[in-house]
Amino acid sequence: MISIVDIGLCNVGSVRNMLRRIGVLAEITDSPQGLAAGHAIILPGVGHFSEAMKRMRQTGFDEAVSEAALDQGKPILGICLGMQLLGETSEEGQSEGLGLLPASFVKFDPADMDRRLPVPHMGWNTVDLQKANPLFDQMAEGSRFYFVHSYYAVTKDPDINLAKTRYGLDFVSAYAKDHIMGVQFHPEKSHKFGMRLLQNFAALSSAKSLANA
Repeated sequence: MISIVDIGLCNVGSVRNMLRRIGVLAEITDSPQGLAAGHAIILPGVGHFSEAMKRMRQTGFDEAVSEAALDQGKPILGICLGMQLLGETSEEGQSEGLGLLPASFVKFDPADMDRRLPVPHMGWNTVDLQKANPLFDQMAEGSRFYFVHSYYAVTKDPDINLAKTRYGLDFVSAYAKDHIMGVQFHPEKSHKFGMRLLQNFAALSSAKSLANA
């Protein structure tokens, strides 16, 4: 089973419904204790970085997610704001992130872009894989996903970069270190491409669970 973290900043029901649609058992939890039942965790989110980290700390999800990832080796998938929370810092407030991946998040700046584009980056865009990873198994080059975000990752270690997307500049749209992964787009809103990615996450999560049994 996959546990879906609910800190009140995302329509977590859409993530659960997409997982159930592809035959994956998933439950939403608004309590850190609920993570114990899952063999993997999805951390979704939409909204303000500092507000999200405030809620993570108030509920105890910050320590629980970090322990699940670092001590228990559970696969973690951060989605949109959830990807950002896995990193270290964001220009969107002063709070520190979970620090599970070496990345900071910066706002799209028209001065850095090759043409004027609206911010937030909203809508469908292609995701170009930079290195092989089970999360993107059986996906064609240039698969399309749905984005809604104003901030993007600047990683300290290029080895964690999985995919890039072009929006006035090239930015990291997916990253991973071992079993800790994040995607800037919304797989639960990305139809067949999102279904494939979530199937891949569920498969590698099951494999990890069996290996640890």
